[in-house]
Amino acid sequence: MSVATEETEPEAVGGPPIPLGRRVELPGRGTTFVREVAGPPGAPVVLLLHGLIASGGLNWFQAFAPLSKDFRVLAIDHRGHGRGLRSWKRFRLADCADDAAALLDVLGIDQAILVGYSMGGPIAQLIWHRHPEKVAGLVFCATSNRFVPGVRERLAFVTAVSAIAGSTRAGQFVTRVPLKPLQKRIPKAVRARPDSLRRWASAEMRRHDARMVTEALAATSNFDSRRWLHQVDVPTAIMVTTGDHAVPPQEQLRLLLAIPQASVEQFDEGHTWCAKASFGPAVAAACRTVANG
Repeated sequence: MSVATEETEPEAVGGPPIPLGRRVELPGRGTTFVREVAGPPGAPVVLLLHGLIASGGLNWFQAFAPLSKDFRVLAIDHRGHGRGLRSWKRFRLADCADDAAALLDVLGIDQAILVGYSMGGPIAQLIWHRHPEKVAGLVFCATSNRFVPGVRERLAFVTAVSAIAGSTRAGQFVTRVPLKPLQKRIPKAVRARPDSLRRWASAEMRRHDARMVTEALAATSNFDSRRWLHQVDVPTAIMVTTGDHAVPPQEQLRLLLAIPQASVEQFDEGHTWCAKASFGPAVAAACRTVANG
């Protein structure tokens, strides 16, 4: 196992702290990228799982500081996203789940509370399904247990994936993610930050692998965990974004049908809530609820 620390971004004056990241080799799988905040000694671990066309830093930059008061915090870049693992294989959410489980093994972590945002929700569900012994609890935000027709199209629109790659795998591979169309999709709360953070957000999106991100959209659109999600037996919290036009609240609440024992909170926010300052404290509160069982 090799680990390298990278000083990848400057802190933005007036902006939230973005922890430095490091590359971590996952034996037999490849090299991934993780950001980490140590938290208090002996604190429980929270593993953050980002959404489509985001990265660990971009999705969770508002949450690192609030979470670090009570937790050791890890944020992985998923396959094809940011500095995440690259592969010639077709993108599968199950592989992302196995990558995350392998990361916990490499770091010597027995269990973690999984926090999944949008696409990260299915990945969290799959980690529990495939590696239940590693899951101490679940927090779902702006996500669902399936993405029905209509939701798929709205998700594609919000993330702008349809504009970034060709129609074939070969075409997708040689396509590069254009900066300007994606910059328009950067949430206003990020664009309004000082130049250093705004440049960083744009750079994060430019790192994506266009072919893998396009396949990630297809994989997310086809996800359906209804057959087994009712078996979840760990503390769970559901954070519903009631102003969400990508994953409407009624679709998010399908999680409660599968996990009726979960706690639920509703927030008058949209799908890019993660860019607002109010997001971090809300996620930290949900994680504390789960940690306390």
